[in-house]
Amino acid sequence: MKNRVALITGASGGIGRATALALAEDGFSIAVHFNNSADRAKELVEEIAALGVRAMAFQGNLAKPEVPKQIVSDVRAHFGEVSVLINNAGVMTHFSIEEMSDEQWDESINVNLSAVFRLTRECVPAMKKNGWGRIICVSSQVAQTGSANHAHYAAAKSGLLAFTYSLAKELGSSGVTANVVLPGRITTEMIQDQSESRMDEWIAQTPMKRMGEPHEVASMLAFLASEKSSYITGAAINVNGGLVMG
Repeated sequence: MKNRVALITGASGGIGRATALALAEDGFSIAVHFNNSADRAKELVEEIAALGVRAMAFQGNLAKPEVPKQIVSDVRAHFGEVSVLINNAGVMTHFSIEEMSDEQWDESINVNLSAVFRLTRECVPAMKKNGWGRIICVSSQVAQTGSANHAHYAAAKSGLLAFTYSLAKELGSSGVTANVVLPGRITTEMIQDQSESRMDEWIAQTPMKRMGEPHEVASMLAFLASEKSSYITGAAINVNGGLVMG
């Protein structure tokens, strides 16, 4: 495989970290995006480098409209053009619709949806020029079901579905694929504040009777980033152990 560069947002922990390691094992140069977790990003870069693969960390708050363009520019300067963009970064907060402020709504939309648009806009021209590219969004099962006290998060994650479907139609003839993965309940920091009883309830609802692990989502993301997925575009793939939430 010729040198290809993967930019993974929110790569310092959980699904992002597992995906960075999976793509490093496949030979991609890895651009590790993070916002606050500098130490973990540094550790990840060192772990990837130990595999004999190029890696570098790039900091940026994706809630700020100017940051996505700057990140892609910095990656380009160090590694070359991005050939795989994995939009994994996300923020989830808990507010009822009556309590939610404009600022809380805007933060969720900016990080979970608008930043994806801005990053994609920066990466697509080079992908089209090279006749090869992968755009992969990490959504959530709540995009299909909704979730009480997470209307802002669910709305943004649902937006990723229509965004991805549209990209697939727009870019299909140029050799660029666009797909979206919808994780279910995965053992990441995003759900660490849940009670033991709540976790037990989720496990009971899941046909496989367990929570998912980050590497199980990463395996699907790595597949979609590979040559093996060359005829898959516009797909929404659930990785959730069979869980159906009402």
